[in-house]
Amino acid sequence: MGSAKADGGRIVALDVLRGLAVAGMILVTSPGSWDRAYAPLKHAAWDGWTPADLVFPTFLFCVGMAIGLSVPRLRAGERTSAALWIKVARRTALLIALGLVLNALPSFDLAHLRIPGILQRIGLCYALASAICILPAKAVPEGGPRLNVGGVVLAIVVLLVGYWALLTLTPVPGFGVDRWDSQGALPAFVDRAVFTIPHLWPYGTTQGVGVTYDPEGLLSTLPATVNVLLGALAATVLARAGDGREGKGRTLAALLALGAALIVVGLALDPIVPVNKRIWTPSFALFSSGASLVALMVLHAVLAARPARIAAWPLKVLGGNAILAFVVSQVLGACAGLAVQHRIGVPDLTPQGFGFETAQRLTADPYLASFLCALAILTLITAVIAPLDRRGIHLRL
Repeated sequence: MGSAKADGGRIVALDVLRGLAVAGMILVTSPGSWDRAYAPLKHAAWDGWTPADLVFPTFLFCVGMAIGLSVPRLRAGERTSAALWIKVARRTALLIALGLVLNALPSFDLAHLRIPGILQRIGLCYALASAICILPAKAVPEGGPRLNVGGVVLAIVVLLVGYWALLTLTPVPGFGVDRWDSQGALPAFVDRAVFTIPHLWPYGTTQGVGVTYDPEGLLSTLPATVNVLLGALAATVLARAGDGREGKGRTLAALLALGAALIVVGLALDPIVPVNKRIWTPSFALFSSGASLVALMVLHAVLAARPARIAAWPLKVLGGNAILAFVVSQVLGACAGLAVQHRIGVPDLTPQGFGFETAQRLTADPYLASFLCALAILTLITAVIAPLDRRGIHLRL
């Protein structure tokens, strides 16, 4: 039996889980035809969930794990140093700026630039979770600071209950209180007021109204941070388990049980607080965090076997340079789209559309052809960044 932890000090299960999330993002956003995508690769229209809805929360969970692992590595007094927080601010600003640039591709139409986005949410959640995890960390004489587990749990409760109270009790002008729909919900109203409609996701529409919300909006960043914090807690518990087989086995079993419990609680709340990714309801935060934790524990068990680690190498490649893989996918889609349009003179043909037409020559099943197109794009991106993994290069902002 091997170890799911040994790889130059990196946790292989974390890299593979992060790679699984990035692969999911690319497969979800790169179908040959949106109308011919398999149902699990489509987001729920509003309430409810699909496997596609669990992809981004899993990535945020992995961000939290990285934070949780970094806290004990801080030197004495570093958690309150200006240098550390300048680094956090710089990383947050770079993520937001990069997200805006990707949103602007390929035309840079600033009048309709989408301001929220995936990288923007990652940056804001990272900054908020870093403050919650690092500032109250407990100093210990034998090493670096230790995550204040009780403080993080309290922050999770405050974020979830506070967000639920905002959605339930805050009167939305023109709509009233306790609205959970795509037009009258408080997060949708806040995004329209803060960013204005031309700067929201163009597909965040309400039938008969038009654009009304953004799935990576401002207010829903608060419950999304819960996924990050639960990832930090999971990493802390795993790190404290040590290398003893018996103690670590109990820890993994306890974390698996916790993940299952979070799933059950999240789904049980659905009749009262709908499971909804679009406004990241508290029930969705709990449910999706539980799913990420269960996936992590399963990977820990599976990757203990060397053949599994070899088979998971493509996911490890993606996970080792996750942000880069996502950026490459976005740039490839935008820039290749312009190139294809220019070359063959078809203004509405995207790389996915071109790939879909090609894949249809291989299979008569349009759904399979659409998936093969997305899989080809994922394979290309993996091949592009694989040389970095071979050299042990893991790019960070």
